Amino acid sequence: MSKDELAGWIATVLAHDPADPRLFARALTHSSHGDANYERLEFLGDRVLGLAIADWLYERYADEAEGKLAHRFNGLVSREVCAEIGRDIGVQRWLKLGRQALDDGVFESDNVVGDAVEALIGALYIDGGMEAARRFIRAQWAERIDGQRQPPKHPKARLQELAAAKNRKPPAYTIVDRSGPDHRPRFTIKVSVNGMGEAEGTGTSRQEAETVAAKTLLEKLT
Repeated sequence: MSKDELAGWIATVLAHDPADPRLFARALTHSSHGDANYERLEFLGDRVLGLAIADWLYERYADEAEGKLAHRFNGLVSREVCAEIGRDIGVQRWLKLGRQALDDGVFESDNVVGDAVEALIGALYIDGGMEAARRFIRAQWAERIDGQRQPPKHPKARLQELAAAKNRKPPAYTIVDRSGPDHRPRFTIKVSVNGMGEAEGTGTSRQEAETVAAKTLLEKLT
């Protein structure tokens, strides 16, 4: 990709004319490509996203208690949602990865795509301030926040509530398999609820695999 092409994509998708295009190039550079990668920007962008979403929810749901706001917040800032946003705006095309990571298909990972979105938010914050970051977040998350009639519950929380309602012990999660290189691990997790059933899930992190397993078991039970 050329600098002009990247600047054009940023202007179109992020609605921002970058003062420092190098920041945005870095936000799209995976650690497998070198030391000048997106990790620091992702750290910052994660916090900016959290503040922007928290402020938006506080404004939108003025009468809701903290617990319900927290459920909404967790559903909106999850890695899965960030990855969905990244795919919607075409982040994968612009990612810079090392040869091995590229061959391994790392660009398909929710972790990598989601991290890149948070890094882009960090770059927006540095380059254009909070308003530029907030403008992008509100544009890309609008349908998701508008579609939240009720605060969503995480699959693991829903499964635990279902187990409690049936007077069962909390779900137990165990690692069945861990494979793949360090930069692209794959976890397979089994969740079981005594007397109700079990299911497995696979993901690029233990948390993601546990979530998939819980969701799969819920689909079997409901």
